[in-house]
Amino acid sequence: MVARHPHIYLASQSPRRRELLKQIGVRYEMLLLRNDSRREVGVDETPHDGEAPVDYVQRVCRDKALAGWETLGLRNLPLHPVLAADTTVTLEGKIIGKPDDNEHAAAILRTLSGTRHQVLTAVAVAFAERLEMRLSTTTITFDTLSEERIRRYLLTGEAHDKAGAYGIQGHAGAFVKHIDGSYTGVMGLPLYETVELLKLFGYPAP
Repeated sequence: MVARHPHIYLASQSPRRRELLKQIGVRYEMLLLRNDSRREVGVDETPHDGEAPVDYVQRVCRDKALAGWETLGLRNLPLHPVLAADTTVTLEGKIIGKPDDNEHAAAILRTLSGTRHQVLTAVAVAFAERLEMRLSTTTITFDTLSEERIRRYLLTGEAHDKAGAYGIQGHAGAFVKHIDGSYTGVMGLPLYETVELLKLFGYPAP
């Protein structure tokens, strides 16, 4: 059944995900997953020992969606589908996370320089007892980056809080020689898969 005035909750603070939902005309409300004393278990975004990148990104995404749904009940909010997503970069089976600081970001970019690496984005929708999830896998071929290019990129501030220490929609788009997969998935929300999920829950997505 389609809601009369359909909208969803977005369990993410990412401005890229907000922009992408607006791009396709999806009405949403931000749902911040603040630490709540009433919630017994938070979202553990630390990779487990031996956890494969594909398992990691799907686990974190699933936990975000479920935590979002639980939050609606804790705050007595109207019940609408909760959309969550998680993105990770992987190289040779290893998870490349977000940088701690500029020095760490520079080290990550040196590691990715001249490589073919994967960007995995899982997206999930939770509503009532139901949770559906999709996974987007994109292969990125990076140019070889000189120390000067890395230094100039870090001055933009874009590396902060991004998996792999870069954002394809910004200056780092110039690093990408080839992309095989979903551009919006690399940004953090694969629109094709997102629309697929929303339709499963009766949302009149494009």
